[in-house]
Amino acid sequence: MFRWFENRLDPFPSQEPQRPPDTLIAFCLHYTRGAWPYLIVATVLMALIAGIEVWMFGFLGNIVDWLAAQDRETFLANQGWKLAGMAFVVLILLPGLVWLHSLFQQQTMMGNFPMRIRWQAHRYLLRQSMHFYQDEFAGRIATKVMQTALAVRECVIKLFDVLNYVIVYFLGTLLLVGNADWRLAMPLVAWLAGYLVLLRIFVPIMGRVSKSQADARSRMTGRIVDSYSNIQTVKLFSHAQREASFAKEGMHGFLLTVYRQMRLVTGLYGLLYLLNALLLFSVGWLSIALWLGEAISVGAVAVALGLVMRLWGMSQWIMWEVSALFENIGTVQDGMATLSLPRQIEDVPDARPLAIDRGEIAFEHIRFHYGKGSGVIDDLSLHIRPGEKIGLIGPSGAGKSTLVNLLLRFFELEGGAIRIDGQNIADITQESLRANIGMVTQDTSLLHRSVRDNLLYGRPDASDEMAWQAAQQAHVADFIESLRDVHGREGFESHVGERGVKLSGGQRQRLAIARVMLKDAPILILDEATSALDSDVEAAIQENLDQLMQGKTVIAIAHRLSTIAAMDRLVVMEGGRIVEQGSHAELIRQNGLYARLWRRQSGGFLESEATPTEAP
Repeated sequence: MFRWFENRLDPFPSQEPQRPPDTLIAFCLHYTRGAWPYLIVATVLMALIAGIEVWMFGFLGNIVDWLAAQDRETFLANQGWKLAGMAFVVLILLPGLVWLHSLFQQQTMMGNFPMRIRWQAHRYLLRQSMHFYQDEFAGRIATKVMQTALAVRECVIKLFDVLNYVIVYFLGTLLLVGNADWRLAMPLVAWLAGYLVLLRIFVPIMGRVSKSQADARSRMTGRIVDSYSNIQTVKLFSHAQREASFAKEGMHGFLLTVYRQMRLVTGLYGLLYLLNALLLFSVGWLSIALWLGEAISVGAVAVALGLVMRLWGMSQWIMWEVSALFENIGTVQDGMATLSLPRQIEDVPDARPLAIDRGEIAFEHIRFHYGKGSGVIDDLSLHIRPGEKIGLIGPSGAGKSTLVNLLLRFFELEGGAIRIDGQNIADITQESLRANIGMVTQDTSLLHRSVRDNLLYGRPDASDEMAWQAAQQAHVADFIESLRDVHGREGFESHVGERGVKLSGGQRQRLAIARVMLKDAPILILDEATSALDSDVEAAIQENLDQLMQGKTVIAIAHRLSTIAAMDRLVVMEGGRIVEQGSHAELIRQNGLYARLWRRQSGGFLESEATPTEAP
């Protein structure tokens, strides 16, 4: 039975996620699609439960009047069927409705609804641009995804619950009490006015505080996660105390918002208690006065006081629910600022997959300045023939990595075009573009998963035999066999830790090379691919890299010039421009920048130039 209700709402819808709206109501409605039938059913059930509970108070008043006026000997004969009906409502109907409502709310909605939001938000964010992730803490983004999903659920469900109880309970109370004597309803009307004034004053303030609290919470979490993610750097520089102080600033900022919230809670709680006390006093005093004047019965007094006591407890519940509602609204607004940002790089509506048959690459008068207007790449043209292997050379900040990032379409060009086999990469799908390019970077990042998962990331449909062959070609098979993690997993099954922290830099680099060998893409980019390897290992796998490059168009970046001197053509960049091209021998004869860089090497290492860092 539980599983049937749990399967009503799909937590992982297959539809491609769209950009969420950037206004509160539209944002919540966007993520509530598909859940409306179950929300409506739960709301109707809640209204029935609230209506029956109010009716029960009225019936209890009737019982008091019957007990006061009727003979004990004839009481059951006169009222037995009514009492039996009441017993049916109390023992069967009301528990059944509560059970059914709980099944829809707890089993269908509480788990599946926020998971749908997380799933859709995560899939949307996975296709955000590199700029997006460079501007935010990873921990902060993850926190916003998690807490915004829960906040949207609470906003929607609490709003329906509160409106149900306010409308059904208060109107039912007014009708029951006013039916006995209209004067008894007057304190309730006055109480409602005071209650609404409290809500009007306190709740918006709590909403603003909650928004700043949600932002402070995600900032605090982001600082803590940042320290853990870079724990090696923290330890290398002996900055544990500094990181503790950095986190403390975030914690203190969050704590200040908690203090502000708790001050409001204390003031609100005290005023609400006083308001409820005045309601109880006034209704009690008025009902006794009306009974003394024979205007109402004893049962009416019991109903009025019982409903007031019920409202007393319920008013506090509603107040906290409304406060929590606005707290969650603040959280949603904070998360909305991140989750609803437009993607800076989108496929055009009629984008088609990249089709490569030769591997020709053409950079045509491209311009890119990271939005600064100038200073990175301006009017650069470069033609790479099918199967040609070129080396990109130049000091730091020359534009080498930027050129590669533009080819991968991590950033959009500000002018010009890049074509692969005549196809403008702006008109093809990003997935197909990157699927046809293999890349080994200097800063190798591995997933916190098994060695097998990391290798198969290059080609998910590959067999274990193919993965093992790639591992042997990259000279990683020996150390893979020796791996064992804390959970006893060995070899291919052992986990490598976050970003591959359990492996040495050279081991991570060799796994990355094996991953690209397995991918076997027609275009290959090597960005300092062997920089983390010692000379013996580099020499051992250089032959395999040469084999990997056969039949591919290759772009290699290296500061160690000896590793790319044998390329078909060397392209020398400086200040975002191509200043020299040719073979190693030709460039040495020209006695230009390349020749100077070659002469300045010591042990094959290219010294950094005093040029600006190549970064946005």
